[in-house]
Amino acid sequence: MSVPKSYETVTEAVNDLQKRGYTTNFSLWTEKECLICNQPSLSLSPEDFEIDELYRFEGMTDPGDEMIVMAISSEKYQVKGVVVNGFGMYSDGITAKITKLLTK
Repeated sequence: MSVPKSYETVTEAVNDLQKRGYTTNFSLWTEKECLICNQPSLSLSPEDFEIDELYRFEGMTDPGDEMIVMAISSEKYQVKGVVVNGFGMYSDGITAKITKLLTK
């Protein structure tokens, strides 16, 4: 994982990562414990990608508003993208478990 930059907001992080080539939007697929992308249709298991950068944002007024932004790349599929996910006390248990698995 490379040395992360410093961002004030999730939007600022995502916009900069997109400018740097992380253009695919990934989502967590909780049932399969992997990442998915609908454009193109793709699913990545944890062994199929690397987390290049990870940013954690804490809510200013509510500690339950934690978000993480991950810059993901896969040599196998020649794709770079971003995952944005809630990580606070209000995120569901399955999503939190997968996020922890992916960020190990």
